Amino acid sequence: MSFKFTDEHLMIQSMVREFSKGVIAPTAMERDRTKEFPIENLKKMGELGLMGMMVPPEYSGSGSDTIGYVLALSEIAYSCASTAVVMSVHNSIVCESILVYGNQRQKEKYLKPLARGEIIGAFAMTEPQAGSDPSRQVTLAVQGGDHYILNGTKRFITTGKNAELVIVTAKTDVAKRHRGISAFLVKKGTPGFNIGKMEEKMGLCASDTTDLILEDCRVPAEDMIGDKGEGFKIAMTGLDSGRIGIAAQSVGVAQAALDASVTYAKEREQFGQPISKFQGLRWMIADMATEIEAARQLMFSAASMKDRGEKYTAQASMAKLFASEMVNRVTEKALQIHGGYGYVKEFPVERFYRDARVFTIYEGTSEIQRIVISNHILKDKRSP
Repeated sequence: MSFKFTDEHLMIQSMVREFSKGVIAPTAMERDRTKEFPIENLKKMGELGLMGMMVPPEYSGSGSDTIGYVLALSEIAYSCASTAVVMSVHNSIVCESILVYGNQRQKEKYLKPLARGEIIGAFAMTEPQAGSDPSRQVTLAVQGGDHYILNGTKRFITTGKNAELVIVTAKTDVAKRHRGISAFLVKKGTPGFNIGKMEEKMGLCASDTTDLILEDCRVPAEDMIGDKGEGFKIAMTGLDSGRIGIAAQSVGVAQAALDASVTYAKEREQFGQPISKFQGLRWMIADMATEIEAARQLMFSAASMKDRGEKYTAQASMAKLFASEMVNRVTEKALQIHGGYGYVKEFPVERFYRDARVFTIYEGTSEIQRIVISNHILKDKRSP
């Protein structure tokens, strides 16, 4: 299936490509080394409307559709995957969850500054013993008057240190398992809301990943998002959208790896000719390009289904599964094409290779995606 882009889509892609290559790319390798969070670039992205892309203008967003969003996200990921993952979680999960499930007060108070990029959002569901099976989470929220008291630890939270607002899931009724999970909007600086350890990671080094520790954290009851017990539903809806975002990140990084490989192959000479003349390498490049295009089409398919208001859970999982595994294959080939130079930090393919590895893990592992897809195909209503 092919996709016809509107003039707006092409304008978004062109604008973000120019911004990404001119502003994001020049500092990407240095940020990977220093682990400096790209706050200034994110503010610039907010000014361009990239931090609330699918939020309607009445809530300070850009009002883009999902196709426009994945075009933009892929361009950011092309230059810096660390910046792209912050943009993805902020847009796909945080802003969209508040847009769909938040009430008018929450949209006015939280969604508007998020969409403008004035504050950055994060999503906290994973716990030390609850990853692929979120029903095992043990964080509790006990109501006391007009507040809920939250206690527990969240793990592997993207932007956990730098986010000003976090959607936190917690059990309000232990007996109901996943149906007893609710979601809360928790502001940075709330007493009892503490930043835990910062993870030392293989890749995405300029994007912080932290523990969040809740110790008698008092959250106003009015900051529960959605109804009581809807937290699991909110999380799964957000992850459907987020998985399209992971596909977009994968496509962006893979395209960067392919382009770097093509440039290198034309310039590097061995045995008296450019290595791009060797059939074995040419076939590697052909395979890389074909896989990227297949992933791109899966991404567009899921995005367009979402834009049409159709159910897209399985298609989002297919796009995430294929694209995230594709980018690992493509970056491995890119490193191989570069030979010894691919293994040193002077060349960006070394960073692409490290950054890509987590794509098959976060927002649902490849194994979880296969469960979602097979359940859909076999019409089995059970889901992880």
